This record gives sequence, structure tokens and C-alpha cells, in this order.
Amino acid sequence: MSLTRRDFARTSAITGAGVALAGSVGALATAPNALASTDTDEAGGESAAEHGGVGYGPLLPDPDGILALPAGFKYRIITYSGRTKLESGEFTPSNHDGTSTFAGPRGATLLVNNHELKGPRADWPHPVPLTEGLVYDPAASGGCTVVEVRRDHVAEWVGIAGTSTNCAGGNTPWGTWLTCEETEDKAGQNGMTKDHGYVFEVDPSDRRANRDPKPIKALGRYAHEAVVVDPRRGHLYLTEDAATPNGLLYRWTPPEGFCHGRGKLRTLADDAGVLQAFKCFDSGGKFVDDLSRATKTGTVYGVDWVDVPDRDARTTSVRKQFTTGQVTRARKLEGMWWGDGGAYIVSSYARDESPVRHDGAVWFYDPKRRTLTLKVLLGVNPDPSAEGHFDGPDNITVSPYGGLVIAEDGEGLQHLFGATDSGRTYPIARNELNIGTEDEPEYSEFTGVTFSPDGSTLFANIQEPGIMLAITGPWKRQKRG
Repeated sequence: MSLTRRDFARTSAITGAGVALAGSVGALATAPNALASTDTDEAGGESAAEHGGVGYGPLLPDPDGILALPAGFKYRIITYSGRTKLESGEFTPSNHDGTSTFAGPRGATLLVNNHELKGPRADWPHPVPLTEGLVYDPAASGGCTVVEVRRDHVAEWVGIAGTSTNCAGGNTPWGTWLTCEETEDKAGQNGMTKDHGYVFEVDPSDRRANRDPKPIKALGRYAHEAVVVDPRRGHLYLTEDAATPNGLLYRWTPPEGFCHGRGKLRTLADDAGVLQAFKCFDSGGKFVDDLSRATKTGTVYGVDWVDVPDRDARTTSVRKQFTTGQVTRARKLEGMWWGDGGAYIVSSYARDESPVRHDGAVWFYDPKRRTLTLKVLLGVNPDPSAEGHFDGPDNITVSPYGGLVIAEDGEGLQHLFGATDSGRTYPIARNELNIGTEDEPEYSEFTGVTFSPDGSTLFANIQEPGIMLAITGPWKRQKRG
């Protein structure tokens, strides 16, 4: 049933400018560009104490040139592409991306790690190995590995192989990982022997469950980014990172009588359930063509859902099947995380392909009210090579210590940074591994930010060359600032 304009106008009048959220995140920003300035400076700057206890103090240079952290924090390299090896003897694949943690046996932490590798295997020195029984398309280079971390031991093995451009994804309430292909390549394109652009399920705890991988075609074929599961209603929400035209936010509704659980999604018929794209309108009932139209945090849109005509995109990309005025678009719809009864959704940036430019936004979708609220908005970063500004949010996670932790995929310097409930921001880490030159330094994006099940360790990846890091230290609950 659609949310009518009259319903939305009445709701807006009751709730005011925005929907207040309870729980660990709350209202993330209260002013435009609230996340454009940091709360701690570099070494020699003000301390966290001078900022009302927000953050952990200045970042200290790393003598090993990997990761700058606040005093009292340390990191451990878990996997390193081309250096560490899988149980089978091959090197860890490269281009680490989306990741999630799961409680493993006897106190271990299990992680499923995407490897964003596109195109033929020959294009990459360290593709995901074609482990027997775990291969979808033998021509494809991407996939996932499963990493088991103990205090004194790390093991890694293939979870799925022969997939392409495994970018983000999402965990499920039943303890599995949904890995998303960010591509629309069909069989015969870029050397592929099968169609790509699907979602696959990977079970970190049961290797047998991953055999004979099957795409979940009911969730559509397009440039997938991330996915979250509404544990109450059973809906899946999925982001699309695409342009010309900009991508969409999707909702999949399961068929009547379907019960979620381990391996259940792969049993669905290709056309099971209903796949829809979002359509937003403001409190006056006016259609919103692109999310970048919102220039103030606290902006609230009502959301309707429009059926996708051909979810498998046999002749036309899904996002191109809609005419002007049918759906709302957004540039770089990337990371998502379920928390506080809804989905946090990232739009990494907007440029000339969008109505209004920005350097990142985080929205919150409330399924109960069917509203989308702008929580974080980053102004265009004037100097990405200088410390003091953040841009390009990508993977995100809700922190057990309050607020969000965000992986930066912008220009210039790359950080992990936190955002408090009130919108105050602070750096947690900076990538110091220069993969460019001394004259023209280049730093790869952070990906796969996620806490261990007990909250003691923050895991994150440096995408290139592909390094998984475990960060520990004196974590504390962040004040609102």
C-alpha cells in the first residue's frame, strides 16, 4: 500500500522537521556540513579532553607507514594480499572491500571479506582461487574469503569464487553474509562465461553450505553495492552504485509464507517476491527527482515504492527501465547498516551528474513511518590533501560506543572517522601507506569497517593492495559533544 501525500503531510506536521531516532545513533547532525570539520587535530593540536571528551585525541604517525592511530591504540595486520596465504597455500586475494564479523567457535571471530576484482582473472596477480565446488563462473576473478581470527592464530579460506566486483554487501540476522556484485557484465562481456550483477549468500560457519553457489536472482541484476535485512518485516533493502542515470534504492518484499533462514534465499524462484525502487516526495507532495536536492540535515521525505518491470535486466538495465518522474535517483549509493529500527544509507558524493554537488550524505530510512531523513551532509572538501576535513563516506557501521564509524573513500587523505549522536566528528585512523610516488602520493580507500561481536576490536581494510587490520585500544562511549 502506498504512503499517500496526505498521510505524509499529516505525519510531518506531527513530527516536525525530522524524525528523532532512539538508540545508539540518534540524530547524527544538526547543521549543514556538520561532518565537514573534525574534532581533533594532528599531533601537536588540541587533545580530546579539550573537545569535551569527544574522540581519542590526535593521530600519531606510524613508524611502519601503515596506520596512524591515537595514543593507546594499536593495530594488527590480519591478512595482506600477496604476503599472507590461505589454508590451501595460495596468496590472500587483493582488493579487500565489504566485510562483516560473526562469532566463531571457541571464542574465535569469523569475518567474510569481499574482494572487489572485476573482469578476467589474468588481469589480477592475486584473484580469488578457484576452489573446487565453490566456483560460480571460472572466468571471473572476484569472490569472498572467510577469515578466522584468534589471539595467536589466523586462518583464511575461500567462501565463494568466480564472482565479479564483490564490493559491499551485508550481514543477515541468521548469521550469513550477502555478497554483492557491482557489475552488469553478461556472458560474453569482459571474458565472462555467465551473467553477473547478482547477490550471493556465503555462510562463514558451514563450508558445505557454500558449495555450488547460486545467484539470488529474485534480488535483481544490477550494479549492487550493499544490502540490509529488516529483521521484523523480512524486507531486504539494496543500494546501487551507478551513473548515467544515477542509481536507485531498492526494496525486496518476500513472497507470502516465506521464512528467512540459512540458505533459504537460494531456494527462491528467480521471480519470487516483489522488487521495487524508491520514489520520494516532500511534505508538500512534490516529487523529488534526486536525493542531492536536500541541502539541510533534518530534511524528511516520504517514500513510495515502484515495481521493477524486468529485474533480470535482459535488454535494459534496471535503473533505465524507469522514465522521468517515476523514481528518485542518487549518486554513489554505497554502504548501508541496519540499526535503530531502520537502514542507514550512504550517498558518497554528488557531482555534475546530480542536481546539487556534495561530498557525502548519510540518510536514515524508517520503514515504520516510510520516511527518509537526511542525517549527515558533507560540503565539498576544499582541500582533500590537507588534514581537517572528511569526504566520500562509503562503508559504515553503527558503533557499540555510540554514533557511527565511517570508512572514507574520497580524494587525498583517507580516514576512518567517527560521528557522535550530535554530529561531532573525530578521526580514528589515517591510511599512511603511499601507493603513489613521493611527488604525487596516493592513498587507497578504507573499506569493510566493522566491530567484532564483543565490541573490543574494530576491523577495517585498506583496499589496495588489500590489507585487513584489527584495531584495539581504549574504546569508550562517546559523548554527544
